[in-house]
Amino acid sequence: MKKIIDIISSRLFVTIAAVLLQLIWIFAMLWGMGAFSGHIMNLISLLSVIMVLWIVNKEINPSYKLAWTILILAVPVFGVIIYLLFGQSRVAKKMTQESEAVLKEISDYFRESEDARAALTAEDRGASNQSAYIRDCAGFPVHTNTTAKYYAVGDDMFIDMLEDLKKAEHFIFLEYFIIHEGRMWNAILDVLEEKVKQGVDVRLIYDDMGCVTTLPPRYYKKLQTKGIKCAAFNPVRPILNIVLNNRDHRKILVIDGHTGYTGGVNLADEYINEKMRFGHWKDTGVRLVGEGVWNLTVMFLQMWSVITRTKTHLPAYGPYVYHPEEFESDGFVQPYGDSPLDGEVVGENVYLNIINQAKKYVYIATPYLIIDNEMMTALCLASKKGVDVRIITPGIPDKKLVFLLTQSYYQQLLSAGVRIYEYMPGFIHAKNFVCDDELAVVGTINLDYRSLYLHFECAAWLYKSNAVAQVKEDMTETFSVCKEITLNMCKKQNVLQRGMQSILRLFAPML
Repeated sequence: MKKIIDIISSRLFVTIAAVLLQLIWIFAMLWGMGAFSGHIMNLISLLSVIMVLWIVNKEINPSYKLAWTILILAVPVFGVIIYLLFGQSRVAKKMTQESEAVLKEISDYFRESEDARAALTAEDRGASNQSAYIRDCAGFPVHTNTTAKYYAVGDDMFIDMLEDLKKAEHFIFLEYFIIHEGRMWNAILDVLEEKVKQGVDVRLIYDDMGCVTTLPPRYYKKLQTKGIKCAAFNPVRPILNIVLNNRDHRKILVIDGHTGYTGGVNLADEYINEKMRFGHWKDTGVRLVGEGVWNLTVMFLQMWSVITRTKTHLPAYGPYVYHPEEFESDGFVQPYGDSPLDGEVVGENVYLNIINQAKKYVYIATPYLIIDNEMMTALCLASKKGVDVRIITPGIPDKKLVFLLTQSYYQQLLSAGVRIYEYMPGFIHAKNFVCDDELAVVGTINLDYRSLYLHFECAAWLYKSNAVAQVKEDMTETFSVCKEITLNMCKKQNVLQRGMQSILRLFAPML
């Protein structure tokens, strides 16, 4: 009974219930008006057709168009209402102007080193072209004078994060999708409180939807009373103009401008296996020291400036402001962000560039495999031309319907020669690409529609860094504890599973 009361009184339940009640009321009102007057129903049908034509002509993913078109034409009243409420990004419209103003503000300070670009071009023109795409379309330059350390599990990463936080003397920036009170967050919070007392500038951004079941409402106010500057991204409100599509899925920690972390690890106990939810939780991350941290700093300050409507004061937070000595160099590093505000699917295009230019192998780890035709074509074509393409997905899923959808893509990939492995010890939350012993990406970007099209994301592009070999070694070791999926396994699925997967595939872009 206590569990039931806790669920009913939770912020998520109240929000969902309130939105559903408002949806039912609007739907009933329009349906009643349609039943009362044939002219109104004809008008709704005409509006549905016009809306479908408008969607079809938008420059968005074809799969996204198809899903909304089917829903609107199949159930005109309901489909139109849902699309008007959830089909577009009002957050993006609201934030675009502020975001563009911030980009103009920082343009004089955030530029690429000509020496770094020349060195990369001399090393490998193809890699330089991939890097140039990130610079030109996402706005984040490539760097040398940076070292990278890869973590195969969040447990190890947490230890170093705490040690680096304790060394902070000037500022700490954190931006996370999920924060959950427990051993991990409480230990970090203790350090943050102590650092505030020492005069360190501590700022935190958390995604309100990501924390809707893990933090109390207006948690940012509690942190503000402790001296921590805190802001919630896109606060969840139980009203019909709620927009859940665009979330801040990034994981960023920056310390004094010269040390930074990113990857899949959120600030919750399951990410360090202190709490067991779906077997062993395998997540990964990367620690950067040097000039490359500048990109993560700028990324955080862009978001902070937009949310709080303040200036970035960017020059005060550069990598050399509090570290005048020259940094060590370990290959090329290019942290980058992806945003739904610019109409450019940077996260997916970076992945596609890696797959399309691979010569020997591409190893991929992703918790969700919900891909569009472009990604499917690239993976299958790479395998057909002789590239060793392997994908690791969870053995124990966190969302059963999403995992059923993930498995629906197996057969086509396996038929093309792609090898698929399920991580048997538990759930794999890592988002890794590694290719040809030269290039790797470690970050927050899943192979699903939400990460690739709707969320604010980030990752680190690494070329000829020591971390690349570390990623490959980890992936190779992980294969040994996985179950390899065969084509015969997929063909043995029952009719009910296949039918459910077909329905889920149809609406995958909306999930």
